[in-house]
Amino acid sequence: MIPPSREGGLPSPAVPFPRRRSTGRRNAPGKAGKRPAPGEVSRILFLDGPNLNVLGKREPQVYGKKTLAEIRRDVSEAARKEGASVNFFQSNHEGEIVTRLQAARESADGLVINPGGYTHSSVAIRDALIYAGLPVVEVHLSNLARREPFRRQSLIEDVAIGRIAGFGGFGYVLALYALLDHLRREGGIGPA
Repeated sequence: MIPPSREGGLPSPAVPFPRRRSTGRRNAPGKAGKRPAPGEVSRILFLDGPNLNVLGKREPQVYGKKTLAEIRRDVSEAARKEGASVNFFQSNHEGEIVTRLQAARESADGLVINPGGYTHSSVAIRDALIYAGLPVVEVHLSNLARREPFRRQSLIEDVAIGRIAGFGGFGYVLALYALLDHLRREGGIGPA
């Protein structure tokens, strides 16, 4: 079982980020972070918002029976097969998510985020994503278009390169594949 992220204020990594040399190249003019050189490992940060720590118990008819730990295990396995490094962070507190996004500017090559309920309300998370300047994929367990009207609006949809929704926990693996494909096509990282 993966320990909760709030213990000691540290994220709970499944596969640690490797140390790497700086290539001196930026993602794009004005973007933060440095792209991995061809052959280097892509570092992907998965961020989960409120109530995702109780997956498997909370409305399984909507969100599925998989726990967040099980989803992380599936993502970690897919990442290893793809030669990528993943790190995970979950918080029920908006400020902690913002702080982690700000730090990602220097520690990740791309982001996958499920802001949970903050999808529809957090300008602060949106602003932190813009500050991070990294490619981001928005992921949701359920299909927001089939949910209540207030859930259909995302404050981050135009900041993200894409959104994957409605595939349950497997959506996280799909988001990983989509982000790695984007990094490879846009940055010349590994095989396309």
